[in-house]
Amino acid sequence: MNNTRRFPWLKGVALLVLLAAAAWALSLVLNRAGDASATLSQAVTPALIQQGEYLARVGDCVACHTAHGGKAFAGGLAIESPIGTIYSTNITPDTGTGIGGWSYGQFERAVRRGIGHDGSALYPAMPFPSYAKVSTADTEALYAYFMKGVAPVQQANQANGIPWPLSMRWPLAYWRSLFAPAPHADSTVASRDAVIARGAYLVQGLGHCGSCHTPRALTLQEQGLDDSAASYLSGTELNGWAVPALRGVKHWSQDELVAYLAGGRNRTAAVAGEMKDVIANSTSHMTPEDLQAIATYLQSLPATGEPAYHADTERSAATTRQLTAATDLSLGQRLYLDNCGACHFVTGQGAPRVFPHLDGASIVNAQNPTALIAVILTGAQTPSTAQAPSVLPMPGFGWRMNDSEVAELATFLRGGWSNRAGAVSADQVRKVRGQFSAASH
Repeated sequence: MNNTRRFPWLKGVALLVLLAAAAWALSLVLNRAGDASATLSQAVTPALIQQGEYLARVGDCVACHTAHGGKAFAGGLAIESPIGTIYSTNITPDTGTGIGGWSYGQFERAVRRGIGHDGSALYPAMPFPSYAKVSTADTEALYAYFMKGVAPVQQANQANGIPWPLSMRWPLAYWRSLFAPAPHADSTVASRDAVIARGAYLVQGLGHCGSCHTPRALTLQEQGLDDSAASYLSGTELNGWAVPALRGVKHWSQDELVAYLAGGRNRTAAVAGEMKDVIANSTSHMTPEDLQAIATYLQSLPATGEPAYHADTERSAATTRQLTAATDLSLGQRLYLDNCGACHFVTGQGAPRVFPHLDGASIVNAQNPTALIAVILTGAQTPSTAQAPSVLPMPGFGWRMNDSEVAELATFLRGGWSNRAGAVSADQVRKVRGQFSAASH
């Protein structure tokens, strides 16, 4: 007897198998984009290697491809993603465990197209949708640097911690086809202003600023890859931390933006969170001209949405008077005077380029208070850079304050002076404290 008559569901299974096989076969075709046999169009010279080294700084390649305490570019950094843990790969020129045996074409396909040297699709933890905008000349300089300017390190790549079926890579070819643009030889950004065009090229391309500062869809692609989308650089959250919008930054001058990117601090703010590594490894090494171009471009963008903070002179003065009088204080106000006032003062204005403003700070006014809670619990410190070599530490207070006290302090900060953010609960503090406790074990 025909098995399909006895088991009619076999037809459905067979059809699914055929469709899956066809989809897999088509993914192989999609992963043939680019030319893996392509060679450099120019000779490798010291100048080209030096240019590639600078571009690697702009792209902050070392941040993802270096494990904590590991050797530069040898990989092994655990990157948490919604689908599991991805471990960065060895991109030193070691021929056994790194990229030393890669042709220029294989390198270009990985960087700008998201296709591995073996023809498999890469996870978009590698920001190839942004790197697609990098010019061919700059991609060649990067290749020259990684092959001739980086010390080879023999270190095997670590298997990703992604469960099946998400660990199958062939469906990523379809993700890439839908959400990642194809690279162009020049990848220039159209603009009537050369400075803005340069800033846009850096921000949208190697800088891949949108990877953190642009919200993502349910399918994990950025909701915009350039300023043609209003959501591009409109701010989002990353690992519970509020990531501010970069469009039309008006509360800082261009010089203040440049100072922040060059040294991790300016007249009103100091860096914290993951941006600290970006400044330490990348933007602090960029030329003043490129930093000015980035600042000019960001300020040229129209702002989206309403800012979380509006200056209110009367409210700020009222908080200052109450803290100065030091009578009838709430618990949060008392904790502020005892722990924070010596550096940030009763005005919440801190000291220029030393102690950041609390009145108007984005970390204080963010809808999600996780970042503020984390800084209160664990402290923070600025990176040491050429422009600002001194490290300015803020101690953590988690050891001396319980969850309720941290919540009271954070609530005061978010409602004091001109700040108008919501209250913080002890449960929120307990959750953040638990995350740090888990990470330390």
